[in-house]
Amino acid sequence: MARRPPPPLLLLLLLLFLPPLLQSRGCSPCFWFATPDTVQCRFVELQEPPAELPSAVRNLTVVGANLTVLSRAAFAGGWAPGAPSPRRPLLHLTLLALLRSRIEALEEAAFAGLPSLAALDLSHNPLRRVSPGAFLFCAPLHRLSLNGALTAGRPAEELLGSALANLSLARLELAGNGLRALPPGWTLPASLQELDARNNSLQEPRPDGLAAPLLRLQLAGNPLTCDCPALRPLLLWLGNATWRAPDRRELRCAAPPQLRDALVLRLRPRQLKCLEEGAAWGLLEPVGGPEPKELETVSYVFLGIVLALIGLVFLMVLYLNRRGIKRWLNNLREACRDQMEGYQYRYEHDSDPRRASPGGL
Repeated sequence: MARRPPPPLLLLLLLLFLPPLLQSRGCSPCFWFATPDTVQCRFVELQEPPAELPSAVRNLTVVGANLTVLSRAAFAGGWAPGAPSPRRPLLHLTLLALLRSRIEALEEAAFAGLPSLAALDLSHNPLRRVSPGAFLFCAPLHRLSLNGALTAGRPAEELLGSALANLSLARLELAGNGLRALPPGWTLPASLQELDARNNSLQEPRPDGLAAPLLRLQLAGNPLTCDCPALRPLLLWLGNATWRAPDRRELRCAAPPQLRDALVLRLRPRQLKCLEEGAAWGLLEPVGGPEPKELETVSYVFLGIVLALIGLVFLMVLYLNRRGIKRWLNNLREACRDQMEGYQYRYEHDSDPRRASPGGL
């Protein structure tokens, strides 16, 4: 006789109560699906990195923990003094995401023992201290996410210093950090290709100080000041290489008040009072097009011209066919008169008593 599968309610209860039971017994509060390639630790009170992880793990996600400080080789079992290597290196780990885990400090070589680490996400952690050697032994790292991780809008160079300079990063994410200025070029790796600085407090971004020549910069969601001194460095940096700003069509002004929410690429030099510097504003003309108010005015003028032409044509038709119209009106008048005379004749005939029929006598 075939075994009946467990009811869905039992499986749901098992999923709800199994993690607390495992945690109370001292087992790892993390879980994986089907194979140990992907391990997730979500909203469990981890006070330190999980100790019992499969050696073949490739993707590790920790959400809602309380890690506070990541010490040397934190995810590889630590690094004892005098030891040649970490205790339990994870040779195949390529993605490490530590989201909302209350991390405040990264000590030297915090990610040692992860020789294949390619993507690291530290978003939404209140980082207060980053050691200059925090990313030692992370040569393959090419993507680093620090979205919402720089506390109180601190300048990037104040917190990160030279910690990133020797990495081979291709993409760095600094969105939602309240930055008031882009990080200087000396703090960024020379290999950097993409810098995500969206949703910060950048009013006058000056990307000309960025050293990487092939850098793509994302700036959407920043309160840009749209005047001549503020926009000129950005537009000069873009020049003819508009690919440098993939979200350039989303850039909007926050000041001055008369240009609030206006698209940057729809502005005109005369709005910025920079007519004497026309060479710096070549990017605006081919991309922007007329302003919405100008388009509305032009549309109304064009509609008026079209209606006037239609009326003129109608009057010309009436004038050229005036004789035919007059003849038609005369015929209509004669027809109406004949009809009325016919009605009058029948009325007089019916009301004359001498013409009454014999049946009515």
